[in-house]
Amino acid sequence: MVKGPGLYTEIGKKARDLLYRDHNSDQKFSITTYSPAGVAITSSGTKKGDVLLGDVAFQSKQKNVTTDLKVCTDSTVLITATVDEAAPGLKSIFSFKAPDQNSGKIEVQYLHDYAGISTSMGLTQNPTVNFSGVIGTNVLAVGTDVSFDTKSGNFTKINAGLSFAKEDLIASLTVNEKFDLLNASYYHIVNPLFNTAVGAEVSHRFSNKDNTITVGTQHSLDPLTSVKARVNSAGIASALIQHEWKPKSFFTISGEVDTKAIDKNAKVGLALALKP
Repeated sequence: MVKGPGLYTEIGKKARDLLYRDHNSDQKFSITTYSPAGVAITSSGTKKGDVLLGDVAFQSKQKNVTTDLKVCTDSTVLITATVDEAAPGLKSIFSFKAPDQNSGKIEVQYLHDYAGISTSMGLTQNPTVNFSGVIGTNVLAVGTDVSFDTKSGNFTKINAGLSFAKEDLIASLTVNEKFDLLNASYYHIVNPLFNTAVGAEVSHRFSNKDNTITVGTQHSLDPLTSVKARVNSAGIASALIQHEWKPKSFFTISGEVDTKAIDKNAKVGLALALKP
């Protein structure tokens, strides 16, 4: 069976995860427990300066239906219901955020050997309709991601992308923000044994001719400990070390410094995720 190209969001994802995932300058924690009925309960908190944000999430799985409920400190409740494999390759997602009566949204995803399609729309009188589609294979794929506001009759988002993958490298090219932002990314596995990889991203904005280059790398010191580092053309350097001290439980320390202004205080982030 041929592996499909996936959804549009997967174009360039490997490079983005290497360069940006787990890098943070906040203090974060999350603890997951399970009730006797099998409901997963996750309590999370994030400290941004003097502000503390938190939420409690409940997840229940019954056959092919997953129900998520998240209660946040801003007095909002997010409800998501996902129906997986209602038909071969088909997934349906319904979400609603209370008390916002206009936040309801339904999304349908379809994965095929040579295509990945996702379409969503808001459950309002004049909804915004989003469509993304990718055609190709797991080697070469091309896709688009557009949003249309039925109230104004305008396209609010027009993106397009191309991805090429072969053995130990993945390259992608995307044009976003109505063809104003060009992104080219590259991900290369150097040593699979130690999960050593390098990645790079080049961004060019046509409206102001601004260019940004970001390069990074990752490496596993041992089966439970990994390090990552990145630097961009603005002189911002970041690094982190992550340790899996028990299965699915991670402790991460990350730091960021402006190499062009060493006198400024470095930013330090901590993240703790605990799962039984």
